[in-house]
Amino acid sequence: MPVLREFFTGVRTLLRGFGMWKSHTRLLALGLIPAFIAWALLLAAAVPLLIWLGPITDWMTPFADGWPEPWLGLLRFGLGAVIVIAALALSAAIFTALTLTIGDPFYQRIWRGVERSLGEEPTGETGLRTTIGEGIRLVVLGILVALLTLLIGVLPLVGGVTASVIGVLLNGRLLARELTGRAFDARGLSGYSRSELLGSGRARVIGFGVATQLCFLVPFGAIVTMPAAVAGSTLLARDLLARDLQRRSDHA
Repeated sequence: MPVLREFFTGVRTLLRGFGMWKSHTRLLALGLIPAFIAWALLLAAAVPLLIWLGPITDWMTPFADGWPEPWLGLLRFGLGAVIVIAALALSAAIFTALTLTIGDPFYQRIWRGVERSLGEEPTGETGLRTTIGEGIRLVVLGILVALLTLLIGVLPLVGGVTASVIGVLLNGRLLARELTGRAFDARGLSGYSRSELLGSGRARVIGFGVATQLCFLVPFGAIVTMPAAVAGSTLLARDLLARDLQRRSDHA
């Protein structure tokens, strides 16, 4: 199926980004420090949530205090799992926004280095103000995705699985949009043009974003993945631009 083929092409694009560790080791290593700082900050925030997860689920379900076991335990365990799923969806957005903001000079060098190695470096500039603005946008949208995940997750029987799938897909697209921002901004593409390009390769974009997000969930995976994701997103942006140029040429 074309959609699945495009989805896995997006996954392979992230793998190509990981391949840059071999050819651009020192360059990508620059991105480890800000990624570790952001990861440590999020871990510090996640520990209290996990410690207080039990009391939180008790507080949210006072109506079930008189329920017999195992129904009371199943309800609160399921709610706790949904809260964790929503928190993971939000944490991926916050991690990406925070890392790109903290390490802006480092990631500028990474994506420009990748562009230069491929024979074409855009002359446009991307500023820290734009990075902060896009980061805030990503966090706000991440909060909305987390809330949607939480609402879907409370549905009986299928809620948890459905919430997980929808959360990963929506958040994957958000991450891909944020990560490709530098390559698009440097080429002077407006928000509408970026959305059009991302929409033209939706399955590929989601495949890249989902793969990135799943790598973030591996212990310490977010630290190693972030520089590779920046490199891979540069490749993704170039692929989308090349395909759009080819399509326009075919229609001319």
